Amino acid sequence: MKIYIFLIILMGFTSLGFAQNVISGTIKNQNNEPISNVEISILDGVIQSKSNEKGEFQITNLPIGKLTLIFKKAKFEIKSQQISIGNQDQIKLDIVLEKEAHHIDEILISSVFNTTQNENVVKIDHINLKQIQNMGAINLSDALATNPGVNVVSTGISIGKPVIRGLSGNRVLTYVQGIRLENQQFGEEHDLGLNANGQESVEIIKGPASLLYGSDAMGGVLYFNPEKYAATNKTEFSVNQVVNSNTQGVNSSVTFKNSVDKFKFLVQNNYTSHADYKLPNGESVVNTRFIEKDFKLGTSYVTSRYVADLRYNYNDLNLGLPEENLENRKFRTPLFPSQKIENHLLSFNQKLFFKNSKLEATAGYVFNDRKELESENLTALYMKLKTFNYNVKYYLPDFGSLITIVGFQGMNQENRNFGEERLIPNAKIADIGFFGTSQYAFQKNLLQFGVRYDFRKVNIEQFGEIGAEGAFQKLDKNFKSINASLGLKTDVTYKITSRINFASGFRAPNLSELSSNGVHEGSNRYEIGNSNLKNEQNFQIDLNVDYNAEHFDFFANGFYNHINNYIFIAPNGTMIDDNFVYDYLQNDAVLYGGETGIHLHLHEIDWLHMTSSYEMVIGQLNTNSNLPLLPANQWKNNFRANFDVSKNIKNSFVFFQANYTFNQNRIGNFETKTNDYLLLSTGFGIDIQLKKSTFNLFLTATNLLNKQYVAHLSRLKSDGIYNMGRNIVLGVIFNL
Repeated sequence: MKIYIFLIILMGFTSLGFAQNVISGTIKNQNNEPISNVEISILDGVIQSKSNEKGEFQITNLPIGKLTLIFKKAKFEIKSQQISIGNQDQIKLDIVLEKEAHHIDEILISSVFNTTQNENVVKIDHINLKQIQNMGAINLSDALATNPGVNVVSTGISIGKPVIRGLSGNRVLTYVQGIRLENQQFGEEHDLGLNANGQESVEIIKGPASLLYGSDAMGGVLYFNPEKYAATNKTEFSVNQVVNSNTQGVNSSVTFKNSVDKFKFLVQNNYTSHADYKLPNGESVVNTRFIEKDFKLGTSYVTSRYVADLRYNYNDLNLGLPEENLENRKFRTPLFPSQKIENHLLSFNQKLFFKNSKLEATAGYVFNDRKELESENLTALYMKLKTFNYNVKYYLPDFGSLITIVGFQGMNQENRNFGEERLIPNAKIADIGFFGTSQYAFQKNLLQFGVRYDFRKVNIEQFGEIGAEGAFQKLDKNFKSINASLGLKTDVTYKITSRINFASGFRAPNLSELSSNGVHEGSNRYEIGNSNLKNEQNFQIDLNVDYNAEHFDFFANGFYNHINNYIFIAPNGTMIDDNFVYDYLQNDAVLYGGETGIHLHLHEIDWLHMTSSYEMVIGQLNTNSNLPLLPANQWKNNFRANFDVSKNIKNSFVFFQANYTFNQNRIGNFETKTNDYLLLSTGFGIDIQLKKSTFNLFLTATNLLNKQYVAHLSRLKSDGIYNMGRNIVLGVIFNL
């Protein structure tokens, strides 16, 4: 591993050339009128600028080679422009932005080829998190669940774990700041550990993504894009305050950004606090309260050949765990039992530009400190997880219409126990993967293919007397896998695009599955690991058809996912200390289903947007029994009106949302059925321009009819606890 660290550090001292490459120009609309405040960004760097009142812009310190410029402003279609730049180039551009017809085609960072969705072989969904928060989502997982095919396993409002097409936990990989997030995510009662503030957007890859991301990306990837720096030579200051009626919750955020010629800087401080949530009948669910503190820091350095981006995120989460017969006391401070989690994320991304190629390296360190507290003086579980990530990619010179990327990435991880109890052992994990992927364009088609080899080594320390409760056997295991993908995108007509993708993925068993020997308090069961578990290996076929007209969009996604050696847990009929004993087993499984939807944007009333989508997933083991934690079928509908009130009151919106969840009768052996329900939400928001400052206000009401319901993936439903009742959210944002 030392050679990889040396390579990454060496790049940090390599800044070749300080030539001033400059791009300038004007931006106008189709009526030849200048457009101000257009955001101009460089896809391969952290450079941003904005057009002035005359539509003029200028960007310096541009990297050499082939670049993609992105021009973006609300109510206009995003425009991307490719250019080639050498040393000391002076380039002038005249840009024309078209009025937004029906949608904005965002740039996808997670695709590695950094293309728009229309230019990408794999269908990747892009979510603007700030826009979703305006619709009343309390936590990050709830915001993700607005996307078709994504749901959430929840424990109240404080814990949410995303489910992508029926797969969750270690089968869905999370990337933050360009590195994989590792925080003991094997348990369904563990949260993502991320604060939504400071996250610009998220990209969702549904299906195997092991080619680019390795183990644990078998079910999909959540790729979070951090908030951007300020435009060059600009200073920005914002204050964000959100309050919730149901939980008397508050969410406060303060952000400062400054950008000069070569240096960028941002700092953000967030504080979130919620009391117990209330049911539709007015009763509180005791100890669903939580307090979260979050701090983010970023700095970047840019020259014509070198870009560096250093980011740090500290997250402190103190959350209560609801239990029977708890005395309802205090207000916001979590009672016992509770979880106390500290998470540190440090990432360093570097790009080195050559004339016709590019080298990119990212190093990351994640430190997760997790405690489960039974009382003030008793720490039941106390685990420290340290993870070092690295990812190196080389973008080869283009060979005609063929683009190729090769690279390697890996992880070194150590878990240590310090509590009274142990659920998983002290262990070390090391893995490395080598990959290559190419994209070839011909006529109206785009072909993408690649292959990857992974190797993982797991070393588990012995603890206690073998055979006794809470003991762990020494174990040295190796796992390896070869995976590949092949995809084809075809423009059938000017308006119809089809995609077909074949991909394999894998997941090595986690420490809990290999070696558990104790009571999993969050699941109320005694779990015994299985050291003979093999890799989960899957093969998935994805089909996608998009129809995009000027005022009407339609999409249909279908998938078939076959998983060899699917790992699941089942009771063996015995009990230890009044807890049923569960064993980890393996069998082949299959999941299939899809999503379909429309987006209507009529010409006569172009301020009104209507979207509707339907999603379903079916999963079974080879024994014909249903897989657990499968989301119920859903029909989601949203009506949104966008308009400008006056010159100073812009980007106003009103929305109404109706989401119908069907009953879930396809359940696992240890689940209960859930009934159908309809949830209504509504809200509005406005932007008020005050000279050079902007004041944003939104008011949203979720579960408008105060419906009493239980979500199928709620972990509280086994205790007969309903989900949250009506909630009114008021948000105020000042941008100075």
